[in-house]
Amino acid sequence: MVTPLININDVPQAIQLALGPVFLLTGIAGTLNVMAGRLARIIDRARLLTEQDLSSFRLDRKTVQQELACLEIRRKWASAAITSCTFAALLGCTVIVVLFLEAMLGVPLKWLAGMLFAGSTIALVVGLSFFLREVLRASQSIRIQVLAEEASEKDRTA
Repeated sequence: MVTPLININDVPQAIQLALGPVFLLTGIAGTLNVMAGRLARIIDRARLLTEQDLSSFRLDRKTVQQELACLEIRRKWASAAITSCTFAALLGCTVIVVLFLEAMLGVPLKWLAGMLFAGSTIALVVGLSFFLREVLRASQSIRIQVLAEEASEKDRTA
């Protein structure tokens, strides 16, 4: 007679253990949605600046080039954030698989699940750091643009 590999009592425990990584994945998915939206807006703005006639913006070529350079930096930070958070999600999914393999095969893999979960959390922290850097860069560029517009208004009235 073949002994079953799965102890029926281990499956609910594996499901309970997998809830933490599932909540982490839910949070990562929401964060990725926000990051992808910001990246899309960055790309749309860059396309608009490169495809439109400069006279329609009332901006000189130097100002447009500076904004494009800023958008490129922001694009790189946003892409790095998305990559890191996607890696965190992949590690989180792997944690869930490892927990179920442990329950089904009876092999002690808690150390591996713990390492993968820690790696997932670290990758999420790195991704959020990249995201924060992109947001700060966007805030700085808006402030600079407002100051530049105020200066040009003063020049026009003087």
